Amino acid sequence: MMPCMSVSKPPLITPQKHDTLSEFSLKPNKSILSFTKTTDHPRFPDSHLNYLCRKGRLTEAVTVLDSIAKQGSKSKVRPKTYINLIDACIDSHSIHLGRKLHACIDLVTEIDVFVETKLVSMYAKCGCLNNARKVFDGMRERNLYAWSAMIGASSREQRWREVVELYILMMEDGVLPDDFLFPKILQACGNCGDFGTGKLIHCLVIKLGMSCFTRVRNSILAVYVKCGKLSWARKFFKRMDERDAVAWNSMISGYCQIGENEEAHRLFDEMCNEGVETGLVTWNILIRSHHQLGQCDRAMELMRKMESLGISPDVFTWTSMVSGFSQNGRTSQALDLFKEMFVVGVEPNGVTITSAISACTGLEALEMGLEIHSVAVKMGFTDDVLVGNSLIDMYSKCGELEAAQRVFDIIKGKDVYSWNSMIGGYCQAGYCGKAYELFRKMQESDVPPNVITWNVMISGYIQNENEDEALELFQRMEKDGNVKQNTASWNSLIAGYQQLGQKNNALGVFRKMQALGVSPNYVTILSVLPACANLVAEKKVKEIHCCVFRRSLEPSLPVMNSLIDTYGKSGNIVYSRTIFDGMPLKDMITWNSMISSYVRHGCSDAALDLFDQIRNFGLKPNRGTFLSAILAYSLARRVDEGKQLFSSITEAYQIMPMLEHYSSMIDLYGRSGRLVEALEFIEDMPIKPDSSVWEALLTACRIHGNIGLAVRALEHLLELEPGNILIHRLILQTYVTYGIPDALKVRKLEKENMARKSIGQSWVEAKNIVHTFATGDWSKTYSNLLYPWLHCMQKNVKARSHGGFCIEEEEKEEISGIHSEKIALAFALVGSNHSPQIIRIVKNIRTCADCHETAKYVSMTYGRAIYLSDSKCLHHFKMGHCSCGDYW
Repeated sequence: MMPCMSVSKPPLITPQKHDTLSEFSLKPNKSILSFTKTTDHPRFPDSHLNYLCRKGRLTEAVTVLDSIAKQGSKSKVRPKTYINLIDACIDSHSIHLGRKLHACIDLVTEIDVFVETKLVSMYAKCGCLNNARKVFDGMRERNLYAWSAMIGASSREQRWREVVELYILMMEDGVLPDDFLFPKILQACGNCGDFGTGKLIHCLVIKLGMSCFTRVRNSILAVYVKCGKLSWARKFFKRMDERDAVAWNSMISGYCQIGENEEAHRLFDEMCNEGVETGLVTWNILIRSHHQLGQCDRAMELMRKMESLGISPDVFTWTSMVSGFSQNGRTSQALDLFKEMFVVGVEPNGVTITSAISACTGLEALEMGLEIHSVAVKMGFTDDVLVGNSLIDMYSKCGELEAAQRVFDIIKGKDVYSWNSMIGGYCQAGYCGKAYELFRKMQESDVPPNVITWNVMISGYIQNENEDEALELFQRMEKDGNVKQNTASWNSLIAGYQQLGQKNNALGVFRKMQALGVSPNYVTILSVLPACANLVAEKKVKEIHCCVFRRSLEPSLPVMNSLIDTYGKSGNIVYSRTIFDGMPLKDMITWNSMISSYVRHGCSDAALDLFDQIRNFGLKPNRGTFLSAILAYSLARRVDEGKQLFSSITEAYQIMPMLEHYSSMIDLYGRSGRLVEALEFIEDMPIKPDSSVWEALLTACRIHGNIGLAVRALEHLLELEPGNILIHRLILQTYVTYGIPDALKVRKLEKENMARKSIGQSWVEAKNIVHTFATGDWSKTYSNLLYPWLHCMQKNVKARSHGGFCIEEEEKEEISGIHSEKIALAFALVGSNHSPQIIRIVKNIRTCADCHETAKYVSMTYGRAIYLSDSKCLHHFKMGHCSCGDYW
């Protein structure tokens, strides 16, 4: 190895001949004290200025210098005096006085490289990097110290790319870095990912013989690690003669960054075996990496282990723990750790407090948030923008907008996140006017709205059902705000329209987005797919699925889960299963989506087979899994197994059943005709039954003909939903048809029924156009073709024979006219030029028994598969049978 290059010392500043006498010289050439204007006193300014500088009277010193310059005196100051004054400006961080000094530079006897370098340092350390660069670029000579000052300044400001560019210019200037400067340049290469320059510097370091410097070696290793070149890092690491804790930490950190924690732990063990002390930094690297992978428990184990070894966690350890648990959704434990941190006497920093407040936000724990706010005030973090922003977010989400506004008002250096948090808080609370008022103030402030601000406003308006204002803002973004719409802007509109039930508008925005060449992301797909979750949009689902492939979004687990669910709801269970089988990674949502799709299609055996696989694989079912499994047992009429499963939810899995689980149990009993058990189950419920429970019982009573129990279910429904017209209609039919003597109630219900009528509507897709039909609608031009066919077909449909009783949500056809689903069915078969093999119809209310029989007849007579989705379930008619088993 070549010997290390010696670093040359800077030359001493040699005073000129006329400066050789000091202020204490016994025989000065001229009297120091003279008031004659024509007499020149070269030493007077230096002695006086140095005296003022030593006494901290910098303003006076600069004033003296400024007055000399203005009077046009021939007096000059020595470079050393001028440098002392600049140093004083740096120490007091006084850029104003520094600029005045710079303006007086002509008073210096000799403007050498050291004077100019000191000016560069002054501007840089006072936060004026652009001025520093201007001075630097104007220097007549730039030595190693000048380059070090400029590179050091850019490094402090984290302008990593600029540091690398300065290094290249330095080399072109023929100046070589020393062992102090190389680490700064290498740090910049690592932080901006410039692997190529890092390699070249490595070669230069070897050539200059500087590999013997530990800081230089460690900096080269850090470049390879930060650039993700771990194979290079590993080779270099193995060849290092001496490996200190910094080198080991770099390697451990590198493997942690790519998620290879096991290799990181292996290196950690090797480090211990070699006798290198594992300090707090090493432990903190490992703890942070486990949190980044969501392994909070492993991180906790590490912290407890380091404590057992006598290493006390510092503020960075605790901050990593609190933020890690908070970010991974374990907010209660995050707050427990924050409390424990105080107990052991470790004082939190701003990041710790910010993380704790974020945990309170997730839990909506206002009281705890108030306590942490008090801690922040006592510790002087009120001016911390990060803390302030998290407090605004916490108060906003807890509904305390006045408190959020007070915090916002006292933040001095508001950044864009401060404004966005406050505007977002008002939008979430529905105060769009207040949000817009703040938005306008932001436009007039020093912090202009960014794309996130505009998106927050758009989302706020559309979520509060003001879609016109949202669309206007969307269109004004680029024109008024000079902000280009991004994918999130389009997503805000799509999600908003979907939330408002305006599915066509949501799909329209999605199509326009693609036409303009804006790339959708996984959020776009997740926002638009629900708009296609119906039978008449199956082709749209396939189009979006193709978009997923084009944009390489298949690795996104939420997207694939949503496709499984949407295909199932659009009637294509085969595609759902194909996606499911092709997924290399599945979470519980994947399994639940597939099982619920099978249940929706009446495929109980396939659903229960998947449920058994979940248990065999040792996976932990959740509430959604149990709900689908109970419904599958109901379809299969396996009551005892369904009851056993319901009991196990609490006993074996410690999960509290929700109302939907109780409703599914009523379906389980009711489908098998065990109505007494169903009623007893309702009476024993630990929570008050809701409408879904009584509706399930009513369906069972309809099918099995229990009028008395049906009336009881209906009266409970009327009590729970007094404004529901369909319940009014059902109870009126029951009273009138089955002679229940309550004349006063019947007359009241008749009046209400006459005042409010609901019209059945159905939709069917033909040749990429969705056609809408209403019950009794004769207005269509092709009605002359459809209605004769319907009357002819109806003669061949035998009346449904069942042991139940008939009460329907829709009026009989003798009163209302032919029901909409029949018209849609007729149109699909005879009204269009091409009659499809698969017919898909959506209806807004429950299909009646007569229409159900008609669909069964058509499926058998015409050999068609018919999918009919009503408000109760998905019916799949094939060869005269329905997937619902005539129970809906």
